[in-house]
Amino acid sequence: MSKFIKKASKTIGQAPGSIIYVGEKKIEEPRISIIDYDEKSFQEKEVKNVEECFPFKESPTITWINIDGLHDTDIISKIGNYFGIHHLILEDIANTSQRPKFEESGKYIFVVLNMLYFDEKDNETKAEQVSFVFGTNFVISFQEQEGDVFNPIRGRIRDNKGRIRKSGADYLAYVLVDAVVDNYFIILEKLGEKIANMEDELVANPSTRKLQTIQDLKRDIIFLRKSVWPLREIISGLQRTESDLFQDSTAAYLRDLYDHTIQVIDTIESLRDMVSGMLDIYMSSISNKMNEVMKVLTIIATIFIPLTFIAGIYGMNFNPDVSFFNMPELNWKFGYMFAWGVMFSVASAMVIYFKKKRWF
Repeated sequence: MSKFIKKASKTIGQAPGSIIYVGEKKIEEPRISIIDYDEKSFQEKEVKNVEECFPFKESPTITWINIDGLHDTDIISKIGNYFGIHHLILEDIANTSQRPKFEESGKYIFVVLNMLYFDEKDNETKAEQVSFVFGTNFVISFQEQEGDVFNPIRGRIRDNKGRIRKSGADYLAYVLVDAVVDNYFIILEKLGEKIANMEDELVANPSTRKLQTIQDLKRDIIFLRKSVWPLREIISGLQRTESDLFQDSTAAYLRDLYDHTIQVIDTIESLRDMVSGMLDIYMSSISNKMNEVMKVLTIIATIFIPLTFIAGIYGMNFNPDVSFFNMPELNWKFGYMFAWGVMFSVASAMVIYFKKKRWF
């Protein structure tokens, strides 16, 4: 349940805009990295103090400031105050239980969403909140921990590939959000493989353990849906914005990003239906397995009914000399073998009949 509900009791009773970290401390020391570039120049460095980021605010070049580690709220407060970010936005950045959303201000645009990744060790999907604030010439990204899906973007900036160093901060913000959305497809592919394998296992060998796995998959789908569904509103809001921060050339890329978002949502809905159907598969497999067992037991019982009848007749221990009905087989020296022969013949005839009817 930690995926769905994060403790936010520390914020109860606090004044609006109080910057209080809500979440798990994932790294020891915050890490601040800066990439500054234009079409002809490029520099990349890691700084120890947040004050070293301040000179880039008025720089004519494009600056990407990335902060890993949100538990040090002093860093969030200092950089927010210097870049003129509203204190309510800073509160949302520090609150990792924040719903994905988009907000527009005159000097900047704020976007918060969930960056998903697949934990191979725990074999489950996990999420990290990532927030973006971008203005005319800067993009500031806030992450909970080191490691992200942005390394290909850093490589394109270093190598001056594509149009990223020829474009503004709005295009950089777009490619960062696009990288997060594209990574959703990788998560969905892994989840789809798990669902497909589980369907085959359910048909072959349903068990209580697999029922628990179905419940885990169902929770993963709900978690994905909760993380991705608001993304459609975010991209739609970016498309409709009339802010001067977005150039007309970026509008086409936002439309493509919106299409990707719809595709992700459609895939999640399809996987959701598949997981719901897996419960029906499980119940059907259990029912079929039980029917097979009952069929075998019924055939065995049916075969033994006439044998029990025959054994019951000759097991009544009537004296053939005294009985009203004479039972000569009781004193016949071949009577015992005769009874066995009759029972074996009856059983064999019934087995042949069942096979002819294809009952087993």
